[in-house]
Amino acid sequence: MSSSIYRAVNTTLIYIECGGEYLMLHRTKKENDCNRDKWIGIGGKFLDGESPEECALREIREETGLTVTGYRYRGIVTFVSDRWETEYMHLFTATEWTGRVREDCDEGVLEWIHKDRLAALPQWAGDRIFLDLLRQGAPFFSLKLRYVGDTLAEAVLNGKQMELFEERSGDGTPTGTIVERGVAHSEGRCHGTAHIWIARANEKSGCEVLLQKRSAWKDSNPGCYDISSAGHLSAGDTYLEGALREIGEELGIHAEAEELRDLGLLEKVSHGVFYGKPFHDHEVSAVYLYTKPVEAEKLHLQESEVEAVRWMDLKECQKAVREGSIPNCIDIRELEMIEKAWFAGEKTKDEE
Repeated sequence: MSSSIYRAVNTTLIYIECGGEYLMLHRTKKENDCNRDKWIGIGGKFLDGESPEECALREIREETGLTVTGYRYRGIVTFVSDRWETEYMHLFTATEWTGRVREDCDEGVLEWIHKDRLAALPQWAGDRIFLDLLRQGAPFFSLKLRYVGDTLAEAVLNGKQMELFEERSGDGTPTGTIVERGVAHSEGRCHGTAHIWIARANEKSGCEVLLQKRSAWKDSNPGCYDISSAGHLSAGDTYLEGALREIGEELGIHAEAEELRDLGLLEKVSHGVFYGKPFHDHEVSAVYLYTKPVEAEKLHLQESEVEAVRWMDLKECQKAVREGSIPNCIDIRELEMIEKAWFAGEKTKDEE
């Protein structure tokens, strides 16, 4: 019986905090640096026999000239890549130190950066995730990040998969940049969603729509009335793929592509605070209309997403949304799109 010994690469990364700012390192000096031109914290590889704390404190002294006297061990980040060997990074923050920041760092340029400015700087997609966890004051965590080339392909927090989106431009075009769900909503990064409205004829105004009541456990707008079915696009999804998946998962409707009528794209920006956390939503949504017969009482609701459903006359729904007479997070423009398509018989446009 044979066995092999895997020698892991262990590193540290430490973020020094002062008055809402982090001391960041802009990696600009080393050739063939995998972090070239990125903004990161301070850190490096273990020396033989060092503990995580000893390594972190030594790296800070060598790279910044500071002697850290107060720090917290915040988590372990596992990096897996198709280009580099697996790395276990020990993450720290520090708020107490002595000395002055040196001006001649061998690794790059040291600069105090306000946390509100970090989103605009070139960083790894995975770094944005653990920086967001630090911002939230998360307890000690284990985060696994898997990269294919320079692209983040998977993120797992404490053994649970995290949702990855693809950033989009204002016209809905994917940019190729991957962003984790929580980061997208904390930084207001534009992403795609699919909105499916279920409608049928009625005798009152001629049309009624199916509303879902969002689960009380949703991370935004809990307990509010919303679109019949809606959800975020995962990285790599088309709008149509996302729509078909969401209507199946949330309501148990197994629709065909040709049964979803494409009403167009809609860009929306909104801001709120949920569970004490700022929530900045910037999405470009593909709006679809589904008119096949649906019996609300026979739907299979996804309990984690949908608490209940109800039919509501389209005109009454528009009035309720405008007046705020029901708790809702519905964009009135979508109801106007439905009205135009339903009553004017507007032709659909094919998804590009």
